[in-house]
Amino acid sequence: MVATTSMGTTKKSQLSSSLLSSLLLILLATLFSGAQAIKGHRHGRLSSLREATVHDIQHAFKQNQLTSRKLVEFYLKEIERLNPTLKGVLEVNPDALFQADKADQERHSHAPISLSPLHGIPILLKDNIATKDKLNTTAGSYALLGSVVPRDAGVAAKLRKAGAIILGKASLSEWSYFRSNRAPNGWSGRGGQGKDPYTMGDPLGSSSGSAISVAANMVAVAVGTETDGSILAPSSRNLVVGIKPTLGLTSRAGVVPISPRQDSVGPICRTVSDAVYVLDAIAGIDYNDNATIETSQYIPKGGYAQFLKADGLRGKRLGIVRDLNDLAIGTDTILNRTVEQHLDTLRHRGAVLVDNLKIANLLEYYTSSSENILLAAEFKISLNAYLSELVASPIRSLADAIAFNKKKAKLEKIEEYGQDLFIEAQATNGIGKVEKIALANLTRRSKEGFHKLMIKNNLDALVTPDNIVPPLLAAGGFPGIIVPAGFDSKGTPFGVCFGGLKGWEPKLIEIAYGFEQATKIRKPPKIKV
Repeated sequence: MVATTSMGTTKKSQLSSSLLSSLLLILLATLFSGAQAIKGHRHGRLSSLREATVHDIQHAFKQNQLTSRKLVEFYLKEIERLNPTLKGVLEVNPDALFQADKADQERHSHAPISLSPLHGIPILLKDNIATKDKLNTTAGSYALLGSVVPRDAGVAAKLRKAGAIILGKASLSEWSYFRSNRAPNGWSGRGGQGKDPYTMGDPLGSSSGSAISVAANMVAVAVGTETDGSILAPSSRNLVVGIKPTLGLTSRAGVVPISPRQDSVGPICRTVSDAVYVLDAIAGIDYNDNATIETSQYIPKGGYAQFLKADGLRGKRLGIVRDLNDLAIGTDTILNRTVEQHLDTLRHRGAVLVDNLKIANLLEYYTSSSENILLAAEFKISLNAYLSELVASPIRSLADAIAFNKKKAKLEKIEEYGQDLFIEAQATNGIGKVEKIALANLTRRSKEGFHKLMIKNNLDALVTPDNIVPPLLAAGGFPGIIVPAGFDSKGTPFGVCFGGLKGWEPKLIEIAYGFEQATKIRKPPKIKV
């Protein structure tokens, strides 16, 4: 789940055999139920489903202009058309059309679940989020192919309870970019090389497939995970909205882990409102993740959708750290001009900009080895625990995963990309003196850095361009929301991120939604296949 900025070559290749087989099974089923409806619909409302929001879709449902079956069929065809190039989807759910028919029946009978905003809405889950169904959960690795999970991940269970349709699994940087520093972002052994649909370049990661698929309209909404930047970075690069929640606001149970101290699960969507509907569905207590019990105190009565206010910027105090902006912008004059225009928009919409702030230990966030030292030890402990709980699995430990990669070196591209992070983690021996020092450094850095900045200046959010802010949020378990903001001089998308302290999601949602409604930057990519 750790984000990186390394570049990698990309190749156009065909759908994986498992994904192609699933697609063929599902598409064959449409021949017997609704294929003609799709054909007739293609010239009518199907084209409007590109960029359709959850609200748009629910309205179409209520007006009997759309069914969940037709919606699922639309996305399956888009996956079939686009995914061989973009590689955003790892698997599709063979039961997706069955779930869609069930949702249509529930809507027709006015079942209480049909009132949920996500009822009948297709969703992709990052392939490190367990589902107890016909889908695999592999973190993109052949080492976990065929493994059997004991139960749905906590967030998957909550999404089912909200009536969402699990459309499939999104691709990712393998093992959430914790196998090797040499692998390109968005690459996995099972999924191949994911591509940003705007530039056909680096999609960033590790929740690359979730962001690619939402951006390219291969799904309505998606869920990703973050340890340090893995929701915020690919959301920025793929011109979509990402929410990295407060640590423990959403359950990590049933998620292939890196660090329970930093891991978070959050939505990746095309709009702030869609992301908030997903957050409302997945936030809350899961007794398989003790962190959710304490963090549930932050969940407001009535949920998060109430904070979708068009005037949400009014009166908010927003901090600007120019050193951070300079790191993100560099010498790109177009990016700099666009960011300054956005700051003007924030002012005009009633926000108070507290400019030229300083973080005394800023460089330490980007140069210290403390996080990597601690994550290596935490990864070994938490991954071994996850693997031990699987009902069946080709591997049962990190050592087994390393051995598998050596044995299947060609399949997993070990010669090209290696597995240095795996080997470093395997060499650790629990949380010892070195790790405790690293933890103390991270705690001090967070307290004296980001936390102090927010409290001392009475800020409601820190505003930063692109994906520069994740290290400030990661170790403290702090939330952030990134919103589409435009393109740099090379045509690469970027977002503006609003970060805050624990439990500040309500004010961050107000700010992010207010910015989105004032700018409306999001536009779909023009994809040549």
